[in-house]
Amino acid sequence: MLRRNMKTVPASLQLGLEDLLGDLLHARRHQDMSRLALLAYCEVRRWARQAGEDALAERSAELITRSPPASREQFMREMDELVAQLEAVHARLTPPRHHTAAPTTA
Repeated sequence: MLRRNMKTVPASLQLGLEDLLGDLLHARRHQDMSRLALLAYCEVRRWARQAGEDALAERSAELITRSPPASREQFMREMDELVAQLEAVHARLTPPRHHTAAPTTA
């Protein structure tokens, strides 16, 4: 019953999201502000539109097109929030994995 109610996303979009998260985390780790801005405006927005995540697409565009952040730290906090939102979408869209317990031997 739960599976029927879950939003299904093509595997290509799931993999694209995982790649995008990896790129964002790498740029964040290296504090590459220009790469973060490019990824947020172009890639996150594109992915979100394809996945039907319109609010996320709008948020990613707004981060870049509105007035510039007051400081580098504020920009990085905003990027951290965007990454957290993407991770939440990833958790929501990724089906739970079933783990089978290894047989125990006595």
